[in-house]
Amino acid sequence: MQKVYSNPDRLLIGHLAQVLEQHGIDCYVKNAFLAGGAGELPPLECWPELWVRDDADRARAMDLIKSVLQAPESGSEWICPDCGEQVEGQFAACWRCGHRAP
Repeated sequence: MQKVYSNPDRLLIGHLAQVLEQHGIDCYVKNAFLAGGAGELPPLECWPELWVRDDADRARAMDLIKSVLQAPESGSEWICPDCGEQVEGQFAACWRCGHRAP
């Protein structure tokens, strides 16, 4: 078993666990409810941790986690060819008429 990620955000850890499981990587969350112990215990020791059960899955799990955590690149603004609306780059369709981004 190997730890692949730790973060104070329990929801993020849960999301990452689901992503790994959807890709066939057996994992579990350790310290999921230990946040209440912070103060009596060192805070960093109370963070939820994501572990993979099979050491052979570690590299693949790390790659998946990295891909999930990377911020998506925002494209540049574009002008809708149908209605002429200026649309921010992160949108895949025009919010005015629904035309798909070029």
